[in-house]
Amino acid sequence: MKAALCFLISYDHSLNKEKLWQEWIEPNKDIINVYFHYDDLKKITSSWIQKHTIPPNNIVKTSYYHVVPAYLAVMAFAQKHSRENVWFIMLTESCVPIISPHRFRRIFFENYYKSIINWRKAWWNIDFHKRANLKYIKEEYHLANDPWFVLKREDVSRCLEYTIYNQKLYKIICEGGLANESIFAIILYSYKQLKAAKKAVTHAADWSRMSSSTSPHVFSEGSVQDVTFIRNFLRDNRYTMFLRKVDKFFPDQILDEFTKTILFEDENSFKIYSNTSYFDIFYYLFLFLVFMAPVFYFMKEI
Repeated sequence: MKAALCFLISYDHSLNKEKLWQEWIEPNKDIINVYFHYDDLKKITSSWIQKHTIPPNNIVKTSYYHVVPAYLAVMAFAQKHSRENVWFIMLTESCVPIISPHRFRRIFFENYYKSIINWRKAWWNIDFHKRANLKYIKEEYHLANDPWFVLKREDVSRCLEYTIYNQKLYKIICEGGLANESIFAIILYSYKQLKAAKKAVTHAADWSRMSSSTSPHVFSEGSVQDVTFIRNFLRDNRYTMFLRKVDKFFPDQILDEFTKTILFEDENSFKIYSNTSYFDIFYYLFLFLVFMAPVFYFMKEI
């Protein structure tokens, strides 16, 4: 079993904290695959990023307000690339990890079978704002989700399937702009899977200090207020693993303080979850039993 880190990069096509990412991934490289969706392959100068880019024929045109196709493109490739990918984590160039590799390993193995996505009813005036074109769809679908989240493999399949069998509705929603902040909650709700997902925040963002009308605070200085926010957010949100938006100039030593601090409950993560094949056996055995249950029942009746 593996977690697929699915990055969407643009602008200068780099990660704001590439070195930190490489160091953070290394201890868990046995359970992590990395993928990058980009705008222009020629702009990528990092050999590490180049190594993990998805093929050019899988790239779709994207913009700030219309990014859903890029989500689906990178998830689709990651799903097809490796059957071991059971968790799909959406990220941007300004995201950084803020938990230790030990904690990530524990969270992954304890939750690999579920999606983790924060959602709620849409709070904006749908008649005034064109976000996701919600005024053109049924009220029960007036939903909002955090734009960065974790989906399990089965829910990725549902998202991809939805675009095929609900093309008209999918197009209406995506043409509204910022659809990535609604479409995934809508899809899971349509498949009656929204309440089955863990409703929690995986990517911390400070919306109390917005940098623009649509963007949260940009972490650049490493002020006392910045550090306090991160510390308190982690304390109050047990499934939070990443922070956005983080500037290139945000002090590395502050991020190191969080990623290199191993909490007591995470100390034995690499001992407890050291044999991934062991968990693979139970995962596929579970799927086998679910699939074969009707057969066993039928044979019993005979």
